[in-house]
Amino acid sequence: MLSFLPTSISAPLKVLCLGAHADDLEIGAGGTLLRLLQDREVDLCWVVASAAGSRAEEARASVAGLARGAASCEVHVWDLTENLFPSQLGDLKSRLWELQQTFSPDLVFSHRLEDRHQDHRTCAEVIWQTFRDQAVLEFEIAKFEGDLGQPNLFVPLDVAQMESKLQHLKAHFPSQAGRPWFDPEAFRALARLRGVECNSASGYAEAFTARKLTLDF
Repeated sequence: MLSFLPTSISAPLKVLCLGAHADDLEIGAGGTLLRLLQDREVDLCWVVASAAGSRAEEARASVAGLARGAASCEVHVWDLTENLFPSQLGDLKSRLWELQQTFSPDLVFSHRLEDRHQDHRTCAEVIWQTFRDQAVLEFEIAKFEGDLGQPNLFVPLDVAQMESKLQHLKAHFPSQAGRPWFDPEAFRALARLRGVECNSASGYAEAFTARKLTLDF
């Protein structure tokens, strides 16, 4: 298992992000990615498995804004059918396997295995089947299914990073305005709760499930 903290910083950190839909990555890990891009040189590979029309446009514009500081950014917006990922598992796995041949990440961000949304859960399953020697951080999204868990890895965010995340979501995903789960107070509330749990100095944090990590002393 690759060390979660690579000792060499002479080369960019290679980061793969897989979200089932446009906005999933930004909701679950947007603050962490903003902080990472501020603190480290990053080669970013960004994959949205299902987005079409205006949602695909939102996805591309969002990552263009988020990844301005990246050393490089490779973007893939795929056309899987929303809400039917379990029946398309083979297609998703084939695409990720092909991607793995040209991009070998140090760190992967994707959905939780326990996520009750079928598209999210399928992404999580395929990530673990495909990237077996990488550190994987599974992000969380508050939603109707009520499936939040007990994360075990936290990334504190300062107030500016938290506000940048909220502003980014509002600016880049107007199609989701008015949906009960796409709400700045809901995003802030979850970050505040996770901030309490990790004693963040600002009060805010994003949280992840880290199932397998090694520390190389």
